[in-house]
Amino acid sequence: MSRVRQRGTAPELAVRDILKLQGHTFQINGKMLPGSPDVFDTDQRRVVFVHGCFWHRHAGCRACTSPKSNSEFWQEKFAQNQARDRRNVRQLRHHGYRVLTVWECQVKSPAKLARLKRRLDKFFRRPE
Repeated sequence: MSRVRQRGTAPELAVRDILKLQGHTFQINGKMLPGSPDVFDTDQRRVVFVHGCFWHRHAGCRACTSPKSNSEFWQEKFAQNQARDRRNVRQLRHHGYRVLTVWECQVKSPAKLARLKRRLDKFFRRPE
């Protein structure tokens, strides 16, 4: 597990590239915010988490498999990850932030990528 990257993953870089091409301003790896969001904009109070489908248990996704060995450990690990995710989102919303979760499979699938681009643009668009 020590080799699993926490920052600068391919899905995260793809989301950042999309936002740059759309002309949105943002910062990365917000350590001062609950959950250290991958992408955030404090002026607009927007945060984006880019979650791996396996680690954060994306419901209904093919990548959301469970290891057969030591299954009790993994079930507990996944439950803790999900509880922490919910807690972080709740804290951010309490502080007035809008939160968007992007799943790894949404970035990897060409069919879902177009929808993701529209969602990100709508999420970060400044009200006129």
